[in-house]
Amino acid sequence: MKYELIAFDWDGTLLDSAGAIVRAIQASCCDLGLPPPDDATARHVIGLGLADALRHAVPALPPEQTQAMVERYRFHYLSGDHALTLFPGVEAMLGRLQAAGHTLSIATGKSRQGLERALDHSGLRRFFSASRCADECHSKPHPQMLEELMAEFGVAPASTVMIGDTSHDLQMAANAGVDALAVTYGAHPHGHLREYAPAACLHSVAELDRWLAAHA
Repeated sequence: MKYELIAFDWDGTLLDSAGAIVRAIQASCCDLGLPPPDDATARHVIGLGLADALRHAVPALPPEQTQAMVERYRFHYLSGDHALTLFPGVEAMLGRLQAAGHTLSIATGKSRQGLERALDHSGLRRFFSASRCADECHSKPHPQMLEELMAEFGVAPASTVMIGDTSHDLQMAANAGVDALAVTYGAHPHGHLREYAPAACLHSVAELDRWLAAHA
């Protein structure tokens, strides 16, 4: 087994939620009378902690309105998150990896409350041994999430891989000294992800599953 510990991003990697996040950011701006970012700008900040994401996506956001923006974002996102679905093949892939003896974990820009809600809605809680969220660690691309997960299970960087759909995930992996896999069906485009030299770029969950079966 090359990778004893496998860390997954959540939004855009396991859950098909990037479009909903973009729409929630844009609607929040409209609520506060601020110019909404275009789709590409909003998609780029997916994976960061929420406050950081909003500050980057909406440069015109006054600091004193950050909390109001966070609240409007949560309102819009949570109003439709029950309808979001996993990417096809996610549950079967996780089951195979768990049965093969890998330790599965999550490193996400979601809040703890948001991840717990998502785990319950998705039914995936049983597959994961641990998780780290942006409101309890430094936001990506800081390596703290991965460093804490490796320390929790006593796994070396050489035996760890991070799987995500954004450059933030790939940079976090590099900062932690671990391998990274990029999935191109989420928030960031293939060309952008390739710039960060992941071990592979996979275009579907089926491709990711096959790669892991052959190499992990």
